[in-house]
Amino acid sequence: EDMKIIKCNSSDIPQLAVFNKQLIEDEHSDNPMSVPELEKRMDSFLNTEYDAYFFEANNAIVGYALVKRTCSPLYLRQFFICREYRKNHYGTEAFQALLEYLNVDSIDIEVLSGNEAGNCFWESLGFKEVSRYMRLRK
Repeated sequence: EDMKIIKCNSSDIPQLAVFNKQLIEDEHSDNPMSVPELEKRMDSFLNTEYDAYFFEANNAIVGYALVKRTCSPLYLRQFFICREYRKNHYGTEAFQALLEYLNVDSIDIEVLSGNEAGNCFWESLGFKEVSRYMRLRK
């Protein structure tokens, strides 16, 4: 069955926040936000410059994306495939379906340096590094 893209609305915020928490864990982010805090942040995203999309395959939600729609190229802020659906090409299928749905052939992302799996995934799709974002912590 084909990958479906479903645009999210405010009723989807609780599920998006749970997925976002798992994404934060998986990418080894230092973001300490709780699921309720992530719900508030997701609500803010969806009420400003962002749209969220679920990925559906075989009648199951297998992941989501959060896209900033007010810049060119578009900015893919979050991209997540549920742990139980990984290693089945859903990430590649979801990303290609999202590009088609958004009708774009260029999109920007950021990947945390320590997220080895994420970096490998995006490079496998043809992404190339264009800058290095750095931070000093004392």
